[in-house]
Amino acid sequence: MLEVGPGLGSLTLGLLPAARRVLAVEIDPRLAGRLPATVAERAPGHAERLEVVTADALAVRALPGPPPTALVANLPYNVAVPVLLHLLELLPSLDRALVLVQAEVAERLAAGAGEPAYGVPSVKAAWYGAVRRAGAVGRRVFWPEPNVDSGLVGLVRRPPPPGDRAATFAVVDAAFAMRRKTLRAALARWAGSAAAAEARLRAAGIDPAARGEQLSVTDFARLAATAEVRP
Repeated sequence: MLEVGPGLGSLTLGLLPAARRVLAVEIDPRLAGRLPATVAERAPGHAERLEVVTADALAVRALPGPPPTALVANLPYNVAVPVLLHLLELLPSLDRALVLVQAEVAERLAAGAGEPAYGVPSVKAAWYGAVRRAGAVGRRVFWPEPNVDSGLVGLVRRPPPPGDRAATFAVVDAAFAMRRKTLRAALARWAGSAAAAEARLRAAGIDPAARGEQLSVTDFARLAATAEVRP
């Protein structure tokens, strides 16, 4: 298992009996240095299963040892989505994830096309797998108690749609940058002009009057794969 932001080790102690190995990535060197001692004191029988990496999860480019197959983490709320997407791209070995995030972020990640919370995080997470809400967590289980509600999000890896990830994500960003506009207008800069955007939308079988919130990740991938149109 891969854990990001273990902090004082509360979740780590729960993961160790359930995993052959827990790789904990912690950005704070003081907390990273203390975690092995905490595990040795409170779970001495499982201490050999823990490995701690002192690093910023957003900057990690490689991890030691066997590739992790599961991500289980209470993600830092201010960077939860970038961290999740970065790790899913970096580690194709991750076939599932269960992460705790701010409740609103959980709603966005798990939203489907056409739902009010559907947006950039929803589409990009769907590139990697099937995402679901996995429960709510009350404020009182945290120390210190936060001013926001929290939610669990589960993801099961599945093959991405045909196409290029970077190109697809560029279309997603453009479509939701002006989400109240039609795709013909919202994608004008991306395509080179409104007319070119309309041509590419029609080539992908998408109504130019539709909005980004109506498209699935497969729709966006198909649109990204259309040939560039020059007026």
